[in-house]
Amino acid sequence: MGFDLKMQQYVDWKIYNVTKIKNGFGYRVVLIYMDGTKISQQKSGFSTKKAASADRDKTMGELYAGTYVVYSNVKVRDFMVFWLEDEMRPQITSSSYETYSNVVHNHIIPKLGGIKMTELKRSHVQKLYNETAAYSVSVARITKTVMNTSMRYAQSRKIISNNPAVEVALPKQVGKKPYHTRNIDAQKTLNTEQIQTLIKASESTPIHMQVLFAVLMGLRRCEINGVKYSDVDYINRTLCIQRQLGKKPNTAAEDFPAKSFTKQEIGLKTSSSYRTIPIPDYVFEAILEQRKIYEKNRRRRPAAFQDLDYICCSSYGRPRSKGFHWKHYKKLLQENNLPDIKWHDLRSTFCTVLLKNDFNPKAVSQLMGHAKEIITIDVYGDTAEIIEDCLDELQPFIDDVVPKAETEEKNDFSKDDYMDCLERFLA
Repeated sequence: MGFDLKMQQYVDWKIYNVTKIKNGFGYRVVLIYMDGTKISQQKSGFSTKKAASADRDKTMGELYAGTYVVYSNVKVRDFMVFWLEDEMRPQITSSSYETYSNVVHNHIIPKLGGIKMTELKRSHVQKLYNETAAYSVSVARITKTVMNTSMRYAQSRKIISNNPAVEVALPKQVGKKPYHTRNIDAQKTLNTEQIQTLIKASESTPIHMQVLFAVLMGLRRCEINGVKYSDVDYINRTLCIQRQLGKKPNTAAEDFPAKSFTKQEIGLKTSSSYRTIPIPDYVFEAILEQRKIYEKNRRRRPAAFQDLDYICCSSYGRPRSKGFHWKHYKKLLQENNLPDIKWHDLRSTFCTVLLKNDFNPKAVSQLMGHAKEIITIDVYGDTAEIIEDCLDELQPFIDDVVPKAETEEKNDFSKDDYMDCLERFLA
């Protein structure tokens, strides 16, 4: 069900006296719009004239205050579907949409769907939170986010006069999550020796560059798949993160060529995710090596090769899918006796090692692309002796974790020599 949101934009109104309507009493409200259009709403069903008059006085007060509810018969299920599909879907990522959709259709609508929005109470919301918390703590937190966001929207559009989700708390067993705080479990990260092992072992796999971008630069999985050679500043040795690959909001698989639905270029997670970060020497030279392979494949397959400029791509230039790394990554962990951690934990490993080495948390947040996020790791104790700006100090950390033999063989090129070096390297 959709809503004509223009109904809330009335510029004047008239309210008529109570009169007899059918077997009871009621009154009419006429909303007047800028173009002269008038919409009449009948308020009826009152058993006595006194009850109708009391409701008329209440309505008049709301009209004067600008809080009059224009959409009086909308049910929660209809509003939530409208809010999710028409308001949220066009502006959030596909993964966020799927998370919200799961909560709306599997938890909110089954429990509250038949209630009118104007009759929704704090007690209804509290019961919803209690039941979802019994099911899953994480689902309860997402449900609270969805309810707070959707009810604020409903109030702003005069679908409700008061927000029933305001100050309704999750049950006590759901601990409050600190605002803008990320707690990293050190048990789900690799140590320096394990990082070296993973990097070395990945050299013979198709995911070597993905491993380097994750564990030595802290990029998110979808950011890695979206990185292009044109994002590399070869003079200053920096990488501009400005896109990711995924599903475009409000689209379907049939809208795109086969096997490309989940490989569309989309915006990043937050505004802070758009960032320019330094490229460690080890990763920089790996990019140059990968570019040689890219150019070789392009020459070998001039007709079939898709010259899309992605660093992590197939031998035909096609971008990698979201789950391409999985089987290679799991095999690497098993064959090298490494902890069975998630791929995203490589990003946490990068963050954790920096913080363990006293890098400034604010600078680490900038490298990670966090939105004003304070990163806390309780197990690492005092970080009083911090580095004020870790961006220029990143290289010593990389020198410690990459395979020593290969690091020591590198030549130290000046910035003026980089372009000449590239031409010779790619020849």
